[in-house]
Parts: sequence; C-alpha cells; structure tokens
Amino acid sequence: MFSSSDHEFMSRALQLARRGLYSTTPNPRVGCVIVKDGTVVGEGYHERAGEPHAEVHALREAGERARGATAYVTLEPCSHHGRTPPCVDALLEAGIARVVAAMEDPNPKVAGDGLRRLQAAGIATACGLLEAEARELNLGFVARMTRGRPWLRLKVAASLDGKTALNNGKSQWITSAAARRDAHHWRARSCAILTGYGTVRDDDPQLTVRDVATTRQPLRVVVDSRLEISAHAKVLQGGKVLIAAAVDDGDKIAALRALGAEVVVLPNAQGKVDLAQLIDELGRRGINEVLSEAGFKLNGSLIAAGVVDELLLYFAPSLLGDAAQGMFNLPELSDLGGRRDLNITDLRRVGRDVRILARWV
Repeated sequence: MFSSSDHEFMSRALQLARRGLYSTTPNPRVGCVIVKDGTVVGEGYHERAGEPHAEVHALREAGERARGATAYVTLEPCSHHGRTPPCVDALLEAGIARVVAAMEDPNPKVAGDGLRRLQAAGIATACGLLEAEARELNLGFVARMTRGRPWLRLKVAASLDGKTALNNGKSQWITSAAARRDAHHWRARSCAILTGYGTVRDDDPQLTVRDVATTRQPLRVVVDSRLEISAHAKVLQGGKVLIAAAVDDGDKIAALRALGAEVVVLPNAQGKVDLAQLIDELGRRGINEVLSEAGFKLNGSLIAAGVVDELLLYFAPSLLGDAAQGMFNLPELSDLGGRRDLNITDLRRVGRDVRILARWV
C-alpha cells in the first residue's frame, strides 16, 4: 500500500513533528511534508497552540508547487474551526492531489471527518503509515482524547537496591548530574509536573525546567491533603501552581491564592486527595502528559489509584540499605499471582546511571 518513498517522506514529517515536543500543548505534535514529482517542496510543523498548523506552514513554503502534490501529515488534517481555520480547507484550496496521514485524529471533533471531506472533494487519501510512531509521539493527546485523562509518567530516582531516600528523608542526590539533566527533557515535554507535600517539605524543589531550552514551563501540581505547604516553598515562587487538597480550609486557601496558587478540593472517603479525580481534572484543563516526581507514599497511591501509565526509572550504581525509603508504598503480597508485570520499552545508560522506561503489561 505504501512505497519506500512514502515511508521516507512520512519519517521526515515525524522528525519535523518532534520539533514541537516541548511547545504544542494542549495541541498534538504534528509535522507535514509536501512532495511534488519526488521532490520536497514544502515542510512545516506545529509549534504552539493558536499558531498555524503544520500543513499551513508547509503549504506556505510550497506555494504554487503544492498544486497536484502529495501532503504527508503525521495526524489527520483538522476539519473544524478551533483557534485556526480547518487545515482541510487549506489543502483543498492549494490543490493538493493526495494526502497521506500517519493516523486518524482521536479528537471527536475530527475522528475521520478530515479524511472523509478530502475524499468527497476527489482527493486521494491513505492513512496508517508509521502509525505506531505517530501515536507514540502524541500518546498524551491520544490518551486525553480517548479516555478523558492525560498520560501519567511516574519518575523515580533510586539506588540499585531500590531506595529513593534515606530514612530521614534526604535524597539529594542519589543519581548523577547526567541523569538529572536527562530528567529535565521529560519535564520539558510534560504539560504538568506532579509531586506531594512530603517532597516539597523534605527537598523544597522548584519543579521547573532548567537544563533544557523551552518557551514554557509546565503547570506544577502539589498533592497536599491538609494544606500544610509553607508559604516560603520554592514551588510557590512564580509560575502556575495547582494545590490539590482534601480539606476546605478557607483561611489556608485564601493565603495560597494570595501567593498566586490555585486550590482544588478533591477529598476521598479516607480524607486524602482523590487522585483519580485529580488526574481527570487535569484532563479537563487540557493537560496531555503528566510527570510525577514524588516520594514512595504518593508513588504507591498513584499506582493503587490506577492512574499511572508509564514508569521512568533511574538507577544509580550504589546501595543505601534496608532502612532507606523504597520506591513504592504498596500493600504486601502473599502470592506472586498478585504482582503487576511490566514491559520494558527502553533501557539505556545515562552517565553512570541506568534509565528504564516500562509500561504495564
């Protein structure tokens, strides 16, 4: 169905789409390549919401050469009016003869309608070329569009014996500077960074992207059931912060709002923050990817709540001993049949450390 040339041009479109890895939220990362007589005549990618989509950039570069050409797009062209006009209309007006999409748009406002409109206008269409790669690039957007909540990536930095902090809470630094720099790339691509009050109290993190050039900072989210966070916490110093609480304490909420933070009260039956409701709330706010950087208690609670999609694990070549804090606070198993199996999707060295990406089987 697809030629080697089709694969080549779609691969290029995916390369372009990755340029928007840190900036397109809440929109998907999309690239477009326009080809005429075997030659690329236009390229483009979507950089940020509210600005032209990939197809528009590519068509502008192609100009009149777009007439009769093929457009390779990593996501089905949009057919609805959002902040910008439909890309389908731009493709039709430019006289594109064929459109190849890597995948259908999971947005219910599109969901195949873009391709159908092109077909109805006599444009040849094809879909599914390098679909797996395109989905992987936009797994957060796909998750939010299809299930209403973002993709949650849980990051843990641990010793080789699975310890994340000493018994007194000290954890800086277990992994190397190279691993910490690598983690900032994951922060940069995330729409939100999630942590708990315990981590804020013990480590006082900024939770900002510092080692990667980026035009935006993710929303910082702190799970703080009893609103115990200090007014002097670094995470409250500039930038958007959302505090998720379980108590509706008017005075504390007013004090936090005076510092520029937003507070949502989402209690569960145990008097803790309802984590599933919190992740759903982030989805309603247009959050595609969440990076959790928390302690072992919140790590375990997130897993138990069923909201963790992926584990990002950094292991340092060191041992901290049994008394140190572990990675996940999970209930004891009496039978191995109750274990949660994982599929390792990526394994590599980062400096002197080992990085593992794993997803539930």
